[in-house]
Amino acid sequence: MKIKADLVETLGIEASNAQPNECCGILFGENETITHIQPTQNVHPAPATHFEIEPAALIAAHKAEREGGPKIVGYYHSHPKGPPEPSRTDQASAAGDGKIWAIIGRGEIRFWLDQPDGFKPLSYSVTDP
Repeated sequence: MKIKADLVETLGIEASNAQPNECCGILFGENETITHIQPTQNVHPAPATHFEIEPAALIAAHKAEREGGPKIVGYYHSHPKGPPEPSRTDQASAAGDGKIWAIIGRGEIRFWLDQPDGFKPLSYSVTDP
């Protein structure tokens, strides 16, 4: 998997700006490359420890994809006080749909593949913007 350098920076900024709450959003891409992100509002009632992507933004992204727009390849969120790995809550809420999850925590970003049998770590490389 590949991601543009400016997006790595943006994900870090999003996580920092959202503290003490979790940030969240949608990852778009093609051919195993994340090409852009869409920050969304975290509408979970306990945003310091959980995330929920704003439903209208998620529905709009799926609708745009069906109409030929950018492909949703996954989602991202932060762990303000934890490591960049799937929490028990993440594991319980995962769909096992093959999407990428980017998790930002402790100044680091890690990528995970949401598979039916759990999350698998993904290696990635950073490309020029």
